[in-house]
Amino acid sequence: MTHASKRMKAAMATFDRETNYSIKEAVELVKANAKAKFDETIEVALNLGVDPRHADQMVRGVANLPNGTGRTVRVAVFARDAKADEAREAGADIVGAEDLAEMIQNGDMPFDRVIATPDMMPLVGRLGKVLGPKGMMPNPKVGTVTPDVAKAVRDSKGGAVEYRAEKTGIVHAGVGKASFDADKLEENVNFLLSKIQRERPSGAKGTFIKRVTLSSTMGPGVKINAADIG
Repeated sequence: MTHASKRMKAAMATFDRETNYSIKEAVELVKANAKAKFDETIEVALNLGVDPRHADQMVRGVANLPNGTGRTVRVAVFARDAKADEAREAGADIVGAEDLAEMIQNGDMPFDRVIATPDMMPLVGRLGKVLGPKGMMPNPKVGTVTPDVAKAVRDSKGGAVEYRAEKTGIVHAGVGKASFDADKLEENVNFLLSKIQRERPSGAKGTFIKRVTLSSTMGPGVKINAADIG
């Protein structure tokens, strides 16, 4: 704990915590301070001027990052017959129907994302109390309820990042690993922020993106100038 505290203090001494940096500068600072013994995840946090309790202010979607996330995503698919075969061929880790539902009900969930064909939703809907709190309930808004399961599996494996505003209007999303080249991280950050900005909900009033912070798993947050988002 003492070592981590010293490392954090040293990292915070390398930049001004009150300054809003360009995306390029923020990426370079965060990468330079990601010194843990593992490959740290780089994460963006946005404070949005929305109240997600109102339907016209909800921010939720999926971004297919151009350079992936660097994370291995395990995918489970609810599908039958030909659609089940398509999911397996696309690289799904687990494919099933009632048998998969039983696994989940028993607490056996060796996966990170759940995809379902529309016809499977009556079955999947019964699992809402288990999958919902873990953020894994399939939803057509983020492309996880779809007849094109092969594409959904490939997207999930290839760098799709789901994002959703929490009740306080904060969005968290991983945009890569500290081992990524700086230009690839910068491109991923730009892509995600631009997509969220374009999807400003109709009910949002005033400033939409209030604050943006970039950080690594074990490092301090570096503020990004929201005016840079384009």
